[in-house]
Amino acid sequence: MFSVRKNICVLSLAAAVMFTFPAAARPAPSGIVIDARTGEVLVSKNPNAVHHPASLTKLMTLYITFEALEKGLIKMDDELPVSAAAANRSPSRLGLKAGGKIKVETAIDALIVKSANDCATVLAEGLGYSEARFAEKMTEVAKALGMKNTVFKNASGLPNSKQVTTARDMATLAAAVYFHFPQYYDLFARREFSYEGKTYYTHNHLLKNFEGADGMKTGYIASAGFNIVTSAQRDGERVIAVTMGHNTQEERDRTVARLMEQGFNKLAANRSPEATATYVKLENSDFLLDSVRENEKKSDDAAETKNRPDAIWAVQIGAFSNYAKARVYAQKIRRRYENLNSRNAKVEPAENNAIIVYRSKLVNLTKNDAQKICKDLQKENKSCMVMPMNGNVQLTMAEK
Repeated sequence: MFSVRKNICVLSLAAAVMFTFPAAARPAPSGIVIDARTGEVLVSKNPNAVHHPASLTKLMTLYITFEALEKGLIKMDDELPVSAAAANRSPSRLGLKAGGKIKVETAIDALIVKSANDCATVLAEGLGYSEARFAEKMTEVAKALGMKNTVFKNASGLPNSKQVTTARDMATLAAAVYFHFPQYYDLFARREFSYEGKTYYTHNHLLKNFEGADGMKTGYIASAGFNIVTSAQRDGERVIAVTMGHNTQEERDRTVARLMEQGFNKLAANRSPEATATYVKLENSDFLLDSVRENEKKSDDAAETKNRPDAIWAVQIGAFSNYAKARVYAQKIRRRYENLNSRNAKVEPAENNAIIVYRSKLVNLTKNDAQKICKDLQKENKSCMVMPMNGNVQLTMAEK
């Protein structure tokens, strides 16, 4: 029913044997922190250990829901029917009644804040599937995203011995949600929502206790322990962290906070002292989907720099998982400035741990021109970074 993006950033995965386990025999806690921009693994401990995802499963339910919204197959204010199967789901739940209806937007809020299992089933069925078929779709999407060690069996994360994942796979999913659907990412920052006169509060305490934390999802069932996927941004850097299999919520929260601090510390230590970057926060971005590919030569850059010795600056304006999108976006921004010719728009591939990111740049600029372009983009809440052309600075990115 839905297409899956084929050209996406995926994390390098080690082979793991799929197996199931009782609660008493669940593996030791595992965790991973990645640089959201590059996919580089900053910190990890047993990232390929197999766990039950619990309500982290709902991230995939939301991913597929966001895709349906983007394609116009459903709308936020659509009302979806509540089946008897949905109404009978075990807690956590919103308490929906069979035969009733709930808006898509409300169901999404309930998944994120309340972790409502009945709403997960409503969304699965509302997208035209039985929940069993929807789980098959979830697994198909997971494989396409590079989640090689993940199998979904329901839309909610309720116990199923065959529903398994890894910390590394969940980091892949979190990055996909963030980059593919930036227009919906802010929903994960919600700390509360109200339904029929009752207010529900998030289980993600990192949102108020960790500087820069702005999403994602927690999960718990007895066989899984306490799990969390979270993301945070500081000083233009973003990390995604996952930890799974903890005995208590407090242990889980302490661990993920420590992991994220370690990740930010490593990013700060790796930051180039020679190249000073101007970071601009980006939460959303529009770009054309036309496929354009032009060959670019390093000699062009050299010739331009020779003719204009002060034209040694660049503006990094975006990063994408698809070359064509990166190229079209670079040309789109370049066309705004009449003094720039086609050679000033450039796409550079970068690879870290098997993740390929295509960086859109405007090059051969004076420092003043580069700063002006970046300020213009900043006014539109778009991403940019001013740097010397020989600078090795990572991009703050949130485009698809």
